[in-house]
Amino acid sequence: MKLGIVITTKEAEKAWNAVRLANFALKAGDEVQIFLIGEGVEAPEISEGPFAVRKQLEEFLSTGGKIMACGTCLKLREKGGSELCPLSTLKDLYELVKDADRILVF
Repeated sequence: MKLGIVITTKEAEKAWNAVRLANFALKAGDEVQIFLIGEGVEAPEISEGPFAVRKQLEEFLSTGGKIMACGTCLKLREKGGSELCPLSTLKDLYELVKDADRILVF
């Protein structure tokens, strides 16, 4: 299955659960892509406490997952892209939605 997960929140527990699901799906053999948009582009900065999103995203990348992040949303926050938050476009989000078997939004 091709799974697309769109993360729109910087709320630690919600973003953490989204990425945990992404990691689980990868381990189950699915193809998984994450797109960070809106406040979601801030989720990779959550590295402390019980909901360490950063750690989950690092695991996701190391096991073959793909992450994209809205370039416009990053620019609005005066942030640049990074490995965990690579600059992407609305076209990339459109392609993810078009090609995925399932889309989940957190």
